[in-house]
Formats: sequence, structure tokens, C-alpha cells
Amino acid sequence: MKRILLPFFLSLSIILISAHPAISQKNKGPVEVIILHVNDMHAKIDNMAKLAYFADSLRKIHPYVYLFAAGDNFTGNPVVDMVDDKGYPMIDLMNQCGFTLSTMGNHEFDLGQEAFNRRQKQADFPFISCNIDASGAVLKQPKPFYILKAGIVKIPVLGIIQLGENGMPDSHPSRLTGVKFTDGIAKAGEYKYLKDKYGMLIALTHLGVEGDEPLAKAMPQFDLIIGGHSHTTITTPMVVNGVKIVQTGSGLKNVGMTTLTVDRKKITDIKYQLIPLASVKSTNASVQAAVDKYNDNQELNRTISRAESDFTGENALGGLMTDAVTNIHGVDISFQNTGGIRIGSIPKGDIKLKDVYRLDPFGNEVIVFKMNVAEIQSLICNAFNRNKDVDLIPSGVKYTILTDQNGLCTAVNLTDTKGNTLDPNKEYTVGVNSYIAASYKFDHRDAGASQYKTTAQTLIEYLIKVKNVAYDGVPRTGVKPEK
Repeated sequence: MKRILLPFFLSLSIILISAHPAISQKNKGPVEVIILHVNDMHAKIDNMAKLAYFADSLRKIHPYVYLFAAGDNFTGNPVVDMVDDKGYPMIDLMNQCGFTLSTMGNHEFDLGQEAFNRRQKQADFPFISCNIDASGAVLKQPKPFYILKAGIVKIPVLGIIQLGENGMPDSHPSRLTGVKFTDGIAKAGEYKYLKDKYGMLIALTHLGVEGDEPLAKAMPQFDLIIGGHSHTTITTPMVVNGVKIVQTGSGLKNVGMTTLTVDRKKITDIKYQLIPLASVKSTNASVQAAVDKYNDNQELNRTISRAESDFTGENALGGLMTDAVTNIHGVDISFQNTGGIRIGSIPKGDIKLKDVYRLDPFGNEVIVFKMNVAEIQSLICNAFNRNKDVDLIPSGVKYTILTDQNGLCTAVNLTDTKGNTLDPNKEYTVGVNSYIAASYKFDHRDAGASQYKTTAQTLIEYLIKVKNVAYDGVPRTGVKPEK
């Protein structure tokens, strides 16, 4: 879900003036606490030096400035994801920016548990989540909450991670081995005592606004929910059941500045501003030098192919990814889930290695199934019903989904690329990524076979092989409501 709520802009000078502590900070009266927060950075590092400069500028004039991340710090930028020590550049830069705290996001698991343990050890800040039980896993057990200290003021911050339909965060199940998860909203109820003890309670969540709203309805004990996961850009706080909810979008385009006034162990006022980092004109020099060093990766900047036209949107990009699977692995049909398409376009011109890893950063393997037409229709229909929207971009076939009055898939019209109906008695080879194979519900008699090659490696091989690629602009999917 992506929502932008009302455009908003403030210059840095106005923000810094307004942030000057007019309220006493000696704990003899109301205390002002500033929480800067980001979410779903997805390894986008180019604005890190601006974030560091902005945070440092506030710290110079205010004693209580803290920097939070609401999860999904990793996955989405090859200069972070594809280095030998995967994810370390992000931790290094977050340390240099002075992050105080991060909640766990589903993409924290993309590194694998051992690698993420190393990242936690390297971090100068903790990761929290109340609804993760790692007692039987490799993963280091995260603390459920963090106590933010501003002089004598103590504010508990509870971490919560989202769970999908399968009861797990949206990451490859193989990376979640041994970890147990519980419903975050229900689990949060066990921490109501923190409000009684400290008089205040903040949630740092990775639930999406669709999870934050029911959380606020279930627990009015929260004064504030700082959220992530849905990539929602909120400029005016949502207020649900008296609880303010804020979120800053994604990709480190913005930083939220939430200013709390605390008096007698109560948050008496909450002010929120969304700061576009494009409005911050200066950078922290040392952080900028580190960003430039990480970006200067000659191998990732290598040109591997050329786009003869723009690849824009899910149909074009998904079609490129699935065409690579059918071509390289010699399968009849392939599908790519839209959630695994991580950029919006590849422009006409040179395609670099880093473009592939930005498009497909997950390291999922190609899995091939032998399936009949009914099983293929089951895959398409069940995928559509996850969000009542087209989810699988195909190669080798075209399809139209028929929906009922509730918007659910009831049937799938399936043809080859020339419009011929598929043979219901034939068995087809179908390639999907290992996330689809492990996480999606669909009918299949065949267990599937790994090709021991990732979808990104497959796409790289395809691009090098064909040298030039283009998209004809013709969608391969459609939706038709039943009459």
C-alpha cells in the first residue's frame, strides 16, 4: 500500500528555528524530545549524508534528539546487498548518522540469520520486536522494547513486525527457520504495563498503516505509532482512537521529525513535520565520502546490455524478468510476482549490472514445476486473490482473470502468446522464483526442482546473450468482471 497524504514543505532554516528548545530542558518543567524517524530505507544510501547533517544540526541546538528506523533498512541497492559483507555498508552509515534504534522489518531477514546477527553486532543501536521468538533459531533474540532516556524522562518504545497470511513476515521462508512469530497486535497487549509504569508508550512498528490502525483501536495506551512497511507518506498525522500515526514513505526520500512535550510522566503534546531530504542543501562531509566510496563499485557499474526502449511499470519489467527465465531455462511458461519487482523503470540506453540487482535484489532461485492447465490457473487465481489485483506477470502465455462481485478470481482464461487455448491434457514446464514456490498456495502435484541459479543471475545471462532488449507495450494480463 502506498498513500501520500497532502503535500507539505518546510525549509531547513525554518525547521531548525522552530526546533530551538524554548521549553526548559533541565527537567524542572516540561521537557521537549525530538524523534527523527525514517522507514523502509531499503539500502538507499544517497541521502544519508543529508540525513546526518540534518540530525547533527538539531543536536547542536537541542539536548534530546534521537533517530529511529521503522524497519526494512536492507534490500534494494546492490552496493549494500551484493558486497562480500552483505548489508554492512548500511550499518556503517546508520552508525555514522547516529541512529538510536530500529525495529525489525521483514527484509531484515533477507540477509539470512547469521549475516543479520553480524549486522546487529556491528550496529551501535539495537533492533527490537515484541512478537519474535528466536529461542529455537540462529537469530539473536531481539528485545521487545527500548527505554528512551532524555534526562530523567523515560519513554518505552515497543517494536512490532508484520506477519503475512502464512503467519510469517514477508521474506523467504527458508530464512525464517526456527523463528516463531505471534500476532503483533495481540502480543502488544502484554505490554500495557509499560504505560502504567512510565506514563507513556510509543510503538515503532513495521505493520503498515493497515496494521497500525487496528493496533491503535486495540491499544489506546499508545501515545504515538511510528510506522513502516506500507511505504505511506504521511504529512499530517493520522489519528485513530486518539493515537497519532506517522510514516515517511520509503527510500530515504524524507525524514519525519516528531517533537514530544513531556510533563509529569505524560506526553502532553505531539508535533510532527515531514522533511523532504531534497530540501536539505548541505551534507555531512565524512558521511558523504563514505557514500561515494560505496557507490564507486566498478563491477556493478559494468554495462551488460542495452534497452532499445524504456522498460516502465510492472508489465514491462516483469515481462523482461520472465522472458529471461523461459529463454535461459527452456521452460514453456514463467511467472514473476509484482512484489519482487523492486524498481519502477529501466530507461532506454545502457543496462548496468547494478540495474539488475536493483530490480531483483532477493537472491531467489528459479524453481521449475511440471503443471497442467488447471494447476496453472490455480496459481494465477490464488495469486490474484491475495490482494484482489494482478500479481503474476507471465512469459509464454497471456491470461485474463474473471472476477465475481466481491472482486475475487473465479476463473482464468489462459492462452499462448498467439491467442491459442492451452491443451488441458498437456503438462507444461513452469518456472517461478523460490519465494513464489515456497509462499504461494496453489495446486501442484510436482514438488518442483531448483535450477540452482537465481532469477537475477538468469536475467544477467539473458541480457548478455541477447545484447539488446525491447518491450512491445502489450500487456500480458487482464481482469474482466463477470456479468
